[in-house]
Parts: sequence; structure tokens; C-alpha cells
Amino acid sequence: MTATIRTAYAALGRFPLSLLELAFRIGVGMVFFKSSLTKLDDAWMISDSAVALFQDEYKVPILPPGVAATLGTAVEFFGSLMIMAGFGARLAAAALLGLTAVIQFAVYPGNWAEHLLWAGLLAYILTRGPGPISIDHLIARRA
Repeated sequence: MTATIRTAYAALGRFPLSLLELAFRIGVGMVFFKSSLTKLDDAWMISDSAVALFQDEYKVPILPPGVAATLGTAVEFFGSLMIMAGFGARLAAAALLGLTAVIQFAVYPGNWAEHLLWAGLLAYILTRGPGPISIDHLIARRA
């Protein structure tokens, strides 16, 4: 029985980490990408409902609702695309990790389990990079 378990563990250990890293990037990227799309109107501008959301529900401290809506949506939109492509992924992960912290501590403190999942994936990308299936990896190989 223990030999079978060891064999199974060894087989699992050979699963390509690069595929997991790609899944991490796409998974966490899609969360933020979908969120950004809900805040944009048909002309790809910040919608009035998004500003109202930041004013009435999110109530981000310090920043006016219009500025918070614009900055938050831009970080979500561009950061998610960068993460998923693996282009400037560490910078994007840092920005999205900061956004996650704001969401956790200033907006929805009760959703810590979900935010911890996002933060864990983003921290992995920030500290380890996007992996070999990424534009960053291609650029690094050519440099």
C-alpha cells in the first residue's frame, strides 16, 4: 500500500509546474477581468453605475468615487490582461495584490477566504514569476 502511494506521489510530482502557473494566472486574471467588464459601458468608459457603486457600496476611503472607480477598474482590466498573458506579470501581480488588500480591509472584510485565495495566487506570481508559458519568459530568454 505505501509503495502504491509513493508511486502516485512521484507521478504527481512530475506534473508540469508550468501548466499550474498558467492556470494560476488565468484563474486569478479572469476574476479581475470579469469584474472590470461590469464597470465599463458600451463605449469602454467607466459607467455611471460603477461610480455609484464606488460611492454607495464600496465607499473607498480618501479617494473620490469617480477617481476610485477609474483607478480600480483600470488596475483590474489592464492588470488582469497582463497577468493572463504573462507580460509584466510581477508588476501586475503587485498592483492586483494592492487592490485585493484595499478590497479586503476597506470594502469587504468579511470575504477574507476569497481574498486570501486571490492574494495567494498573486503572491506566487509576484515572488516566483509567471512561469515559462509567458511573454515575460520569452523576453527573458532573448535578453
